[in-house]
Amino acid sequence: MRSMRGRKGAWALLLLACALPAAGADTPPAGPTPVLLKPGETIPPFEATGINGEIREIKYKAPTVLVFFLSSCPVCHQMIPEWNQAFERKPAGVEVVGVLMDREPPGFFAVTPVQFPVVRAPSREFGKIFKVARVPITLRVAAGGKVEDVGLGVLDPIRLGEFFRR
Repeated sequence: MRSMRGRKGAWALLLLACALPAAGADTPPAGPTPVLLKPGETIPPFEATGINGEIREIKYKAPTVLVFFLSSCPVCHQMIPEWNQAFERKPAGVEVVGVLMDREPPGFFAVTPVQFPVVRAPSREFGKIFKVARVPITLRVAAGGKVEDVGLGVLDPIRLGEFFRR
């Protein structure tokens, strides 16, 4: 009985850590408002290791969509197929990079196919620099690093399309 309570408690904490309302794009959860990047702020370029082991430099030479997610987040799992579809339809000249904020369990990407390139967050401080207090976050960055749009949580396909436009 005790181990069952522990498991339920762990799941509740996991859901609290990343879950956002499934309905309504950008609907903030109840409780303290997380500090997020805002349109107009500038973010620095960064270097990170891709899930394929290659070092990748993210420099924002073109419009770039960054998607921040956790492999352990059920809400992020909802967004991955949506991000995949948007990635497949994106116009030429729009860059897309997934940023994995945790260590995925073995076989995660075999079970959860991701069509777009994914890098691992380079450090614990990275989340603070990019103000990633909750996930999933979809971020549109203009050439040069200026944030154009921020989407928190589950985004409907029309709203998501606004991030992936040319």
